[in-house]
Amino acid sequence: MVIGAGQAGLSVSFYLQRLGLEPGTDFVVLDRGPSTGGAWQLRWDALRIGSAHRINDLPGMDAVGLSFENADRTLPAKDVVADYYRQYEEHYNLQVRRPVDVKRVFNRGTELVVGFGHEELTTEIVVNATGTWGSPFVPWYPGLNDFRGRHVHTTDYRSAAQFAGQSVVVVGGGTSAIGFLLELENVASELTWVTRRRIEYLDDGELNMEDGKAAVAKQDEAARAGRALPSIVSGTGIPRTRRIQSGIDRGLLVARPMFSSIEPDGVRWDDGTFRKADAIVWSTGFRPELRHLSPLKLREKEGGVSVGNGSAWKDPRIFFAGYGPQASTIGANRAGRQIARQVIATLSNIG
Repeated sequence: MVIGAGQAGLSVSFYLQRLGLEPGTDFVVLDRGPSTGGAWQLRWDALRIGSAHRINDLPGMDAVGLSFENADRTLPAKDVVADYYRQYEEHYNLQVRRPVDVKRVFNRGTELVVGFGHEELTTEIVVNATGTWGSPFVPWYPGLNDFRGRHVHTTDYRSAAQFAGQSVVVVGGGTSAIGFLLELENVASELTWVTRRRIEYLDDGELNMEDGKAAVAKQDEAARAGRALPSIVSGTGIPRTRRIQSGIDRGLLVARPMFSSIEPDGVRWDDGTFRKADAIVWSTGFRPELRHLSPLKLREKEGGVSVGNGSAWKDPRIFFAGYGPQASTIGANRAGRQIARQVIATLSNIG
């Protein structure tokens, strides 16, 4: 059973099929989304392929005649990805079942059971590829629940028009926060950017591979130790593109330190400074979506799941695709091959 049909789930499915398993018979792919595209189908309207983190092609996508390298950059990224993934699923006849919202994975005796709605399916192996979009993270600050304006997480952001004429505070130090600021610049009446840590810009305008490898290594170390996963952005920095540099030069992309508390009408810093706010946009990231696996008791005291070589150390029948160091699109593709091979080996041992 593969849970999730985003980049990671489709990558694993491709390799499972390549290794001889039949979709719909030997393995089943379940996806919560109403349509194709994984979490991409739920992203905001203004996001384009060129302004997002690089989207790597799925394995075998060239055989479908598609590549994100030459995708239309004038269309919303969510529409492009959804269309490409639809063609991919159809080409390889992956028979994804949707919308299926898996609520629990548990043991019934020696059986591994996947439950959703009023239906339950038994399986020998679960490949969890649910990603993080369904588990948005908003840090707690004093007064959080007293705010009379709107709390809007990245998952709720649709377009700048939502904030026309409003005073908006954007929280977060990643590319999504910067993208929101650039979109809101001439729409909101007032913009304030706050971050917990100083923004590290990459002067060459692109991600330094050594920094990227170091950040991924930290994620891998945390996953193996069962700790909560660190932020990738905090270890890689933000590419100083021409668009971002222009925003810096205009004085838009100048981050203030994090406020200390939230009041009904705005936010306040330790020095007493107050900024009125009609909305707070929390571009503060996500946590791995693992609630449905809680009956298996895989979490460690440190807050994470110990994962090594793709599978849970506490239960080798549970594989994780798109978790920790695999969360990027290139990481998900590489992990897909590795996990599929391990699934085949585990099935052979069971047999």
